[in-house]
Amino acid sequence: MARSDYRFVWNARARYAEVDAQAVVFNSRYLEYFDVGITEYFRAAGLYPEPNLQGAPELHVVKAEVVYHAPILLDEEMAICVRCEKVGRTSLTFAFEVHGLANGPGGEDLRASGTEVQVHVDEPRGRPTPVPDGVVALFEAYEGRVLK
Repeated sequence: MARSDYRFVWNARARYAEVDAQAVVFNSRYLEYFDVGITEYFRAAGLYPEPNLQGAPELHVVKAEVVYHAPILLDEEMAICVRCEKVGRTSLTFAFEVHGLANGPGGEDLRASGTEVQVHVDEPRGRPTPVPDGVVALFEAYEGRVLK
């Protein structure tokens, strides 16, 4: 997918604690980058209207996939791109891309891509429940397209 297909971008920098002995970002850290990106995406879309994430729906990750394209090195800046791909009855599917910024802030420099499926649950029991219409409306308005 082209980077321009992502409305939401969060910039970050690879820190010392995130790299291995070769000064390359360790593979598990990409899931952390996805998590940071999706948290900020949720905030930008209006999912966290109150401080401390109060009032937000309960979403659990049930599937996460990362495809590594090229390494990110220590102290390198990156752009974490996030978009909601689709909304099912109880789940939401998100797409991610991590780009280096060597080609400029909007340049194509794909380092990793991935997907994540999150399921809306009833917190007391943890059972899947339908994604609330209000949540669907927020993501559709933010993405500017129908998702369900």
